[in-house]
Amino acid sequence: MREEKIETRGALGGLYLIQRLLSVAIIIIAFFPVANPAKICGLVSNKMSLFTAAVSYSTLTGDLRRAFRMGWVDEYIFVIAFIAAIIAMLGIAVTAAGVCASMGNLRLQKLGLKFSMIGTIVEIIGYIACVVSYLLLKSNVTPDKLGEVSPQFPMGVIVYGILAIVLLLLSIGIFVKAPSVPLGMKYDMESKYKLFLMFLPFAVFAFLFCYLPLYGWRYAFFDYKSGGTLSADNFVGFKWFVYLFQNKATRRDLVNVMTNTLAISGLNVVTTWIPMIFAVFLCEMRNMKFRRFVQAFTTIPNFISWVLVYAIALAIFSTDGFINTFAKQVGLLGANDTGSNYLMGDSLTWVKMWAWGTWKGVGWSAIIYIAGISGIDQSLYEAATVDGAGRFQKMRHITLPGLIPTFFVLLLMAIAGILSNGLDQYLVFSNADNAKHINVLDLYVYTLGIGNGSIPLSTVVGMFKSIISIILLFAANGTSKLLRGESIV
Repeated sequence: MREEKIETRGALGGLYLIQRLLSVAIIIIAFFPVANPAKICGLVSNKMSLFTAAVSYSTLTGDLRRAFRMGWVDEYIFVIAFIAAIIAMLGIAVTAAGVCASMGNLRLQKLGLKFSMIGTIVEIIGYIACVVSYLLLKSNVTPDKLGEVSPQFPMGVIVYGILAIVLLLLSIGIFVKAPSVPLGMKYDMESKYKLFLMFLPFAVFAFLFCYLPLYGWRYAFFDYKSGGTLSADNFVGFKWFVYLFQNKATRRDLVNVMTNTLAISGLNVVTTWIPMIFAVFLCEMRNMKFRRFVQAFTTIPNFISWVLVYAIALAIFSTDGFINTFAKQVGLLGANDTGSNYLMGDSLTWVKMWAWGTWKGVGWSAIIYIAGISGIDQSLYEAATVDGAGRFQKMRHITLPGLIPTFFVLLLMAIAGILSNGLDQYLVFSNADNAKHINVLDLYVYTLGIGNGSIPLSTVVGMFKSIISIILLFAANGTSKLLRGESIV
């Protein structure tokens, strides 16, 4: 059995590698709009990928409402195109499952090849259905409306079709050449491949939500307006990069924004020890019921949206909130005195934002330290007890030193992310009075792009933020390696 496993990987390893690369290529292309087999006419957006066409019918037909209403085309044609996109994506998913199974033993590889063949056949059926929808559209549109609808052959069918056919032939060839499965062999896979497949979904989500959006950086090189298109006509090169630093207004805004960002992030970095100390004292509570209550009570705010947090703040600190109402009842304020609106003022804005963020996240941030405390060798505490150490001495000489590596990792990550304050908190708490001190980098990018419609300039600012954050990450990592002999990357 072991010899057959080695023979399979030696003789067919190259073919398996090609199969996996082709499958990965198909999956990646499915998320880019360059070759969408569902684009059967000019009214289908050029920005739509096969994945988007398969998950959102309203997006697929968003620009076709007038054509449907005026009777230029029949909607069932695009229902067919939508179903075709779904079939193609299901085929891609089945093919991907087959490729994952190819990492197992001979029996699992054979099963994976069957999945790959079935998946590629389903893909091809989906692509054929896209062509059918195009032919129906072309024959359905009246000659006088051809210019309005602009039927066009989906060139993505050729790209996807070639890849699918090659993958199908390759899977059939490997299946024929692979040795027979010995009787009694069970499905099995090496631990390293199991761990890789467990990690794979997280890598896919990281790609979709962290790396794929980087494709939007191209807007920084165009004179783009919302709803427009990117073409050679509005390509401006580094115009917006130069404008960012040459324009006095943007330079002034950047200085103010960076001051606010670094000040609030600096407060967060300086106080990163608070969750650790909170976790230490929480674990020292002897009453388990009270301990669980405190932990739950301090963790729940992390799951409350910032909109609700602002509603709570409004109920407490506004002019007619709890504090001013209580002060009137006890005689601290006169009957006609409106009191102070603590939310609208600009005093101590940085400290207020830090305080709200700390209140909301301290319980959640303490969880990793609680896990670290549970991992400390209990024999150390027993030995300290024998030596006569008290509770505070144990905390000082055992618990805190045991948490220092975790603390430094989180500290360095906080330094690396010093430019990322988030958006929600500052958006809901901002007003005309505190705008000068609450406008952090993320809020500034949002205001530029969504509020003012300056998408290219906001993209440039976002690019610089990402690049500087990466530099800070590696600088913090290098500093850690130099001072502590340990790195986090």
